[in-house]
Amino acid sequence: MMKELDVFLKTVVEGMKTMAEGIEVLAGKLETIAKSRGDVAPKRKAKAKVARKSPAKSSKKKVPQKASKRAVSKKATSPTAVDTVLGIINRSKKGVNTATLMEKTGYNQKKIANLVFKLKKQGKIKSAGKGVYLKA
Repeated sequence: MMKELDVFLKTVVEGMKTMAEGIEVLAGKLETIAKSRGDVAPKRKAKAKVARKSPAKSSKKKVPQKASKRAVSKKATSPTAVDTVLGIINRSKKGVNTATLMEKTGYNQKKIANLVFKLKKQGKIKSAGKGVYLKA
């Protein structure tokens, strides 16, 4: 029984070896056909990229890069909330109150108050009265 099993396993192994050799021959023929037709070899899977830590910042001065020949197109960004409120205030001659800002922007009263506070601190607007703001 064991001898028969050994003989059977040997024949299976030999058969698999011949099949592998045949597959290699077929693969070689396919490559030559693809090259003769001008096809590009199939792409292999890329290795996974390993995330690297950014290098420590050095105290050396950076040399400015030369401008590239191609102009890089920048995506149009929407204005920030501060820019929106500042634009509304700058367009008005008599000043704008918080109710008008809330109506035009759609922001709530707390957000308007925070934005006005930032703008006043930066010196871009000034108060004309309680709740009325003018450009500085």
